Amino acid sequence: MAKATYHIASLSLHMIWLLFLSKPCTALEPKITRSFLSILIFGDSTVDTGNNNFISTIFKANYSPYGTDFPGHILNCGQRCENRVGFASAGSGFDELTASVSNVISVMKQIDMFKNYTRRLQGIVGVDESRKILNSALVVISAGTNDVNINFYDLPIRQLQYNISGYQDFVQNRLQSLIKEIYQLGCRTIVVAGLPPVGCLPIQESIAFQKPQDRKCLEEQNSDFKAYNQKLAHLLSNLQPQLPGSTILYGDIYTPLIDMVNNPHNYGFEHVNVGCCGTGMAEAGPLCNSKTSAICENPSKFMFWDSVHPIEAAYNFITESLLKQFVDRLN
Repeated sequence: MAKATYHIASLSLHMIWLLFLSKPCTALEPKITRSFLSILIFGDSTVDTGNNNFISTIFKANYSPYGTDFPGHILNCGQRCENRVGFASAGSGFDELTASVSNVISVMKQIDMFKNYTRRLQGIVGVDESRKILNSALVVISAGTNDVNINFYDLPIRQLQYNISGYQDFVQNRLQSLIKEIYQLGCRTIVVAGLPPVGCLPIQESIAFQKPQDRKCLEEQNSDFKAYNQKLAHLLSNLQPQLPGSTILYGDIYTPLIDMVNNPHNYGFEHVNVGCCGTGMAEAGPLCNSKTSAICENPSKFMFWDSVHPIEAAYNFITESLLKQFVDRLN
């Protein structure tokens, strides 16, 4: 497997899920005492650890300054990394149109990659052992932000067909189909991450405000995403009884992130509406590069690494919040 430089933000959220593997987590309280034989990950840039390096898209992070905090700035991984299998693709979403715009792998097509994996697994360990591994796996789904951002806000293609509530329902119907298919393939424990306060992303503030002094969270967008998360939590709660033996969890990342924005000094941050890379107002992906983008002197003081993704310290705080949310359900 080729070496790849990893996104300073993406892998950090990926590491959250690794805490649930193999043995109880002792690094953070409260402890999750339940263990999983493997972790299977579907989604977008929050959990893509290199799959996009092998397709023709600008949505990559295999170059400096991404990966700055990793030893040697590289990590030997890819689609497979020990007992973690990642199908995620940066820039992706549940809506096929999202992936088409970004030229990446849609979440719905990631299920085809998963089916190929299950067939290969059966060939290696046999049908019975394969069934045991899938049944004891933790499935993580982290996507949806790009759908609303790309297709509803920034390139309002879907506004021609839906209002925001209707589009939320469209996206979540596709998510529901994905969960059911993953369940039919043998998985039983599924965590679905909610969406962040998108109106506070530096890129969204830059689109709305021309003057730096005017920058602030877009409350209308945040309200839309809160409504999405409320629908998602309700959907997952209703879906679990329909899938016998399943544990389906909603992961709230909105609450810890909005608290960081509103109370930055509680977390050691000084800057919450610009990123560390370049001007911090528009740089992300190819625009954040070592040739044209200077890096801030003290990244730990910034909540965001680039104009889209939180920095590693922010993901550590999200980790603590998620562990507290799941402790009663995964013990």
